[in-house]
Amino acid sequence: MRTLAQKVTESLRDGILHGQLRPGERLEEVPLAQRLGVSRTPVRAALAMLASDGLIDHQPKRGYVVRIFDLEAIGAAYEVRSVLEGLACRRAAQRGLTQTQSDRLLKCLAEGDCILAHGLLLPQDHEPYQRVNVEIHDTLLEASGNPWVSRFAIQAHNIPFASDRIILWDQHAVILHSHTDHHRIIDAVITRDSARAEQLMREHVYYAGLILKANYESLLTAGDAAPGVFPSPKLAGEAPAG
Repeated sequence: MRTLAQKVTESLRDGILHGQLRPGERLEEVPLAQRLGVSRTPVRAALAMLASDGLIDHQPKRGYVVRIFDLEAIGAAYEVRSVLEGLACRRAAQRGLTQTQSDRLLKCLAEGDCILAHGLLLPQDHEPYQRVNVEIHDTLLEASGNPWVSRFAIQAHNIPFASDRIILWDQHAVILHSHTDHHRIIDAVITRDSARAEQLMREHVYYAGLILKANYESLLTAGDAAPGVFPSPKLAGEAPAG
């Protein structure tokens, strides 16, 4: 079971990755604890963890601030992702999927097909497709059998705008292109075509980076105009704890 500190860490990380905690924004223990409905202890632990992950910086006399990642740094994260996730697909194809992994990937493809069958991406489709997307990428990383590939790929995902944990677009054509990639990647892995599986995944992540670069300024503008509220880490009926 996750500790409250872990839940707070995930909530703050989610807020940063979604752009709800803005680059350069100061993060203070007391306001965050009040906002999340917890004591200062798990917030303090969460801030230390996020600083260790490189998502926030500790500055003298200012405390913690959300790290500013420029477009070059975000592009570098996509480059790392493409290499590592491509390698994961190569290894997964070489090793072969377990029946559980194969079933999980095929189920995700079917769910994605169903979501995209409307011909447009509805607001209520974002969360389900995001879950499908994450499960596909996580399963392929797992199937590589190399924990270091997974570990470093996850670090690259912890860069704002570079994570597959966040669906940035509501254009049906963009998401459909991405999901078609998923079909081809998974087919190559299942048929044990390791070179093709690697290349397809590298192109998939590269394309995502191109879309981000083309829309980066508009994303920043949209985030400034409509900042969100990141979710509370508490479960229903859970009392704040230290």
